[in-house]
Amino acid sequence: MVPAPSAPVFPDYRVTSLIVACAIFMEQMDATVLATALPTMAHDFAVTAPAMSIAITSYLLMLAIFIPASGAMADRFGARRVFSVAIGVFVAGSIVCSLTTSLPAMVGARLLQGAGGAMMAPIGRLILLRTVERRNLVSAMSWTLVPAFLGPLIGPPLGGFIVSYLSWRWIFYINVPIGLLGFWLVRRFVPEIPSESTPSRFDFLGFALCGVGLGCLLFGFETIGQNADLLRALLLLAIGTAACAAYVWHAKRRPDPLMDLSLLKIDSFRLSVISGSLMRVTQGAQPFLLPLMFQIGFGLSAVRSGKLILATSLGALVMRSVTPRLLRMTGFRRGMMVNGMLSSLGYAVCAFFRPGWPDWLMFTLLFCCGAFMSFQFAAYNTVAYEAVPNSRTSAASSLYTTLQQLMLSVGVCSGALILKLTMAVGDHAEPHLMDFSIAFVVVTLISLSSMRWHAGFAHDAGDELSGYRPKQRLAPR
Repeated sequence: MVPAPSAPVFPDYRVTSLIVACAIFMEQMDATVLATALPTMAHDFAVTAPAMSIAITSYLLMLAIFIPASGAMADRFGARRVFSVAIGVFVAGSIVCSLTTSLPAMVGARLLQGAGGAMMAPIGRLILLRTVERRNLVSAMSWTLVPAFLGPLIGPPLGGFIVSYLSWRWIFYINVPIGLLGFWLVRRFVPEIPSESTPSRFDFLGFALCGVGLGCLLFGFETIGQNADLLRALLLLAIGTAACAAYVWHAKRRPDPLMDLSLLKIDSFRLSVISGSLMRVTQGAQPFLLPLMFQIGFGLSAVRSGKLILATSLGALVMRSVTPRLLRMTGFRRGMMVNGMLSSLGYAVCAFFRPGWPDWLMFTLLFCCGAFMSFQFAAYNTVAYEAVPNSRTSAASSLYTTLQQLMLSVGVCSGALILKLTMAVGDHAEPHLMDFSIAFVVVTLISLSSMRWHAGFAHDAGDELSGYRPKQRLAPR
């Protein structure tokens, strides 16, 4: 008799989670680390500082183009291979960025870097879904969530430190050893992961429509966030919306579209996408509003402001270790409903911050905000895949990550737009404290609207993943 093939042996989920987390941290941090270095780079390149914004938006453009294609790439070439190649492309792009001497060369290098970075988050999540046992999935997802909080918050102060004490080129040098280590760890510890489905023909038309649609939407949001030409931003948003609508029409008529929108028929996936998108508006607005409020509204230094903002990352890091235990106690539905309220109201408290408040009190409140949001997104990122068949996990991962990236940009756009409107009503050129307060209240109301969708989850949603066992009521005698 021919022995049955043995099931693949995967490493401890903590090892895989940390490898994926390191790659996501590089990608998330690199999206923001250039912000404080742009004036210095503009001087070296002999261009104006505003012209350097294309170095950021070109990176975001590649994220928008390649994230939707990540699932199809993983199914065709293998998740392990594509993930390691993505790290290699990201490192190569970082090396080229560090060697550039002109703005056009920097834009080209950032496009290369973004092509690698786009694949890291969705394929990293896919690797976890295919290698981690369901009972350990909550803990594994919690590990990978921390970089999503740390990257955008650490990026700007780290960029400022490097520019002040080293050369801006070190912003890209630091990616090289981390990336090379990550590449080796993937090749050493992550095994070949068989695809659960037969690769289909690549959807080139869907790829083009998604690239144009998401790219224009992201550029439009960035244009509004950077206080640039409003007419150009609206034109980009209109083109992006039209291209996305064309993609929806195309996807309904193709059996194997690039992004499978039929996944939204799965209750847990659809509810996680909708409620998570609303919460991510607040999460995207927070790194934009807080530094401006502390430095413009309060008059704090960049260093002191950065120390306060890091509280949210510390809260997320601490919550990571207790999230699986809390979900076992509350279950997904109850936990997301209660914690969703706390997450939203936590950022509403920021509306009442004033210069006379002691730093330790604001630090403590922001620590709690980070902890609540960490729990919430760990729950979303896990329960979303509860009912997704194994053969569709790659499509689900690319769709989920695409919408996640888009809604974080919407959050920045929302914060910037609210500030502009309140400044226009108040007829002043610089935002006042009340303008920031109104902005925090509005984004809080957006995330609070997610409560309706939390209530739509089944009472036993994710119980197999969390290990939650509801107490049985005793029947009356």
